[in-house]
Amino acid sequence: MLSRNIRIEEDLIDQLFNSSEKRLARTLLLLARYGKEPHPERTLPKVSQDLLAEMISTTRSRVNFFMNRFEKMGFIRYNGGLQVHSSLLSVVLHD
Repeated sequence: MLSRNIRIEEDLIDQLFNSSEKRLARTLLLLARYGKEPHPERTLPKVSQDLLAEMISTTRSRVNFFMNRFEKMGFIRYNGGLQVHSSLLSVVLHD
């Protein structure tokens, strides 16, 4: 229960202080279990942009824009699923 409360607090702080781009990057890293698995760069099951938009409280068009940007920068890759690279962490950490 304590870990759930900590996660809710983190999500609230994320919503209040971070841009939608950073929220998307954080969500993708969480879905890839970055920091929890020995090799976090893995292919995720299909996740719609609508669902991602709902998760980070923005529009699908914004998610599409950021996903295209992340792909051009080499942070993610589409190949039958979504592959998230640990380099995406730089988006979250960049001020």
